[in-house]
Amino acid sequence: MSMAEASVSPFTVTERAARRIQAIAAKEPPGSRLRVSVSGGGCSGFQYEFGFDTAVQPDDLVVERDGVQVLVDSVSLPFVEGSTLDFVDDLMGQSFRVANPNATASCGCGTSFTV
Repeated sequence: MSMAEASVSPFTVTERAARRIQAIAAKEPPGSRLRVSVSGGGCSGFQYEFGFDTAVQPDDLVVERDGVQVLVDSVSLPFVEGSTLDFVDDLMGQSFRVANPNATASCGCGTSFTV
């Protein structure tokens, strides 16, 4: 593995997303972490799910940024590998968004995708 490959993260969290996670987690039980997962459904075949979890599973990818942790389970990881989690505030509203290089198509709201 080259040095460039070693520095590529399988999942990245932006500073904006980390700030928003921190604000929301402050209202959750102590030790809460954002869990990002993928499930079947949505208008494009798969959809992202976001929720807080206090338990880290042995096969979870744990991504740390600015004092927060984001968990991705091993089943969802292949679908989001190389993706970036961001938090946006635009005319469509406030939401977490995943910039996913694996998606071949996605819906207009950005919550579902096709691989």
